[in-house]
Order: sequence, then C-alpha cells, then structure tokens
Amino acid sequence: MPELPEVEVTRRGIAPVLTGRHVSGVITRTPALRYPLPENLNRTLAGHCLVAVHRRGKYLLLDFGHGHLMIHLGMSGSLRLVPARLPAEKHDHFDLVFTIKGKAMALRLRDPRRFGAILWLEGNPLTHPLLAVLGIEPLTEEFSAAWLKRELSGLAAGIKPTLMDSHRVVGIGNIYASESLFRAGIDPRAAAGRISLKRLQHLVPAIKTTLAAAIDAGGSSLRDFIHSDGSSGYFQQQYFVYGRSGEPCHVCGRPIRELRQGQRATFFCAGCQR
Repeated sequence: MPELPEVEVTRRGIAPVLTGRHVSGVITRTPALRYPLPENLNRTLAGHCLVAVHRRGKYLLLDFGHGHLMIHLGMSGSLRLVPARLPAEKHDHFDLVFTIKGKAMALRLRDPRRFGAILWLEGNPLTHPLLAVLGIEPLTEEFSAAWLKRELSGLAAGIKPTLMDSHRVVGIGNIYASESLFRAGIDPRAAAGRISLKRLQHLVPAIKTTLAAAIDAGGSSLRDFIHSDGSSGYFQQQYFVYGRSGEPCHVCGRPIRELRQGQRATFFCAGCQR
C-alpha cells in the first residue's frame, strides 16, 4: 500500500506541473472505486484553476478554490501524468485533463484493486469524516518526544502496531515502523506506555529521518506503485530490517528476525533492538 512517503512523492511530482493550470475536462471510466465517484465532476471542475496540492496523511487534496478533490490511492493505486491521447488500460479509471504548453495532459489514476477513492469536498476539507479522525503528522514540529510520551501513556500494546495507528500518528506504515524502530534501537514488542522519554527522544527523530530518507529516495517500489512520471522509488535498497528475515544485520551481523503483530509482518534485530 502506498504510504506517506509515496503519497508525498506523488504530491511533489504533480504540484509543480499542475498548480496554476486549468482543467479542460474530466473522464471517468467506472461508476465507483471504494466509494461512488462524484456526479457531474466534469461540470464542477472544467475551466477551474488548480490552486495548490496538499497532503493529509495518505490523502491528496487538490485545491480548486471552490472545493477540494480528495484522492486516496488505496492498496495499489498510482497517479501518472500522461498524454491525454494515450489509450487507457484496463485499470485506468479516472483522468483529470489539463492543457500544458498546448498539449492535453491527463492526471490518470490507475487502481487495479479499486480500493482507492475520489471525493469532491466543499468547505473545510479537514472536517470531512475521513480526515477529521486522523492523528498528528509525523514530519511536523508538533510531533515530539514529549507529545508521544503523553499519547502513549498507559498503553500496553506493542510500540510497532501503536505507531501504525493512524488515529494517533498518520503515515507510519509497516515498512517505515520497522525501519524507524531499528534506527532507534527499540524492540517492536515493547509496551508502548512503558517506553521512557529518553528512548522516545531517539525514536521521534528516527521516524522523521526514516520518512525523509524514503521521500528523498522516491519512496519504496511497492507492487503496482509508480511515480507521476512513471519511475520507481528505491528506498528498499536502504532497508535495515524490512523483508530481510534470516539475513545478517548490517550493524551487528545477527540474523534479522520476523514475527507477526496485528496480522502484519514485523522485522527486527534482537541484538540491536532491546
């Protein structure tokens, strides 16, 4: 599933190209993804200028001044900028068409599993039920060790599934939780509420460093995920633990271990993470 780094890479890819451009048309090829597609979207958007492209958690918000187009990539979706004349393939469900330097270009959503979403929001988008329940953004100054210590107080659940709870902190998916905990030297099974402030002072910058490094590397090349220009990310080349079960730790040489937490695979080094 595309996580915060992949969605942020997508945002950075399309924002400089499309901001300030006017929509020339909207093409829908399915009545619904996770939710029904908005009706009359061509009439709503045609002729309007894209003011800005924002991200909240794993949602993209395309600001058109009179409303926001909210896009979620689901489990396997991707957004690409392609010539509008390029024939759509089986899983290409939606085109937002712009005219760029005299050429019709489409922001095209490909979503093989149809778990993505496209919604039209009027008013403050952050009050929408899908966004209002989201937790803190981990790349902000507000996400600090002191904040995290308060948030984790009294929790007996393991720290890794707790970090993946988007109602607390957004965008720390399975890959980035495992990698962040390795950088911080914290066992993923440790009870979240019993981790000291001193250790959280290592964990918070480890999370920020991991996410920033992933964004700089173009995200991870997840199945079905590609950038807006069709290229892939390469953060997986920097993994310390994720997907490396049985392989030697890059730091201490012990075999990387794998276990299940909340039906998700967790990877860690028993030597480096205590």
